[in-house]
Amino acid sequence: MRLLLAIILFASPIWPLGRNPIPGDPFIIVNKENNQLAYIDDGKIQAAFPVATGKTAELTPEGLFNVTVKAKDPYYRKKNIPGGDPRNPLGTRWIGFDAEGTDGRIYGIHGTNRPSSIGRYISNGCIRMQNKNVEYLFDKAPVGTKVLVVKTKKSFNQLGKEYGAMK
Repeated sequence: MRLLLAIILFASPIWPLGRNPIPGDPFIIVNKENNQLAYIDDGKIQAAFPVATGKTAELTPEGLFNVTVKAKDPYYRKKNIPGGDPRNPLGTRWIGFDAEGTDGRIYGIHGTNRPSSIGRYISNGCIRMQNKNVEYLFDKAPVGTKVLVVKTKKSFNQLGKEYGAMK
């Protein structure tokens, strides 16, 4: 009986331990205008970091996406470089999102083995971060987190309010 009750409570849509369906869920904003990323949770900006984005405006897709896959020490398949190898351009973490109908393995937020590239327009479409910063984000943003990629002069506060991530 206890087991049945526990299953019912955990499966219930009103169980307080599940994802919060109202504004306040984790939300990531990437602004290509200034190559900055904001992590929003509990309706507030928790952190902001410099990033690198695409060499051209078209390379890093804009829109509202979802984190679909996460990996520690990701494998770099283009050049067959294992995770953890200092030559691996993906750094220590991969947070993949479903841009342009992909499955989260093409576009992502990831670390880098070239920290001097951060703040520049240099990638082939992904969003690069310092390894310590992407590790922070990786630990905070679960699969399902919304990722907004824009190029705008609007502030993170304005964008967060427009997209319901902030009050």
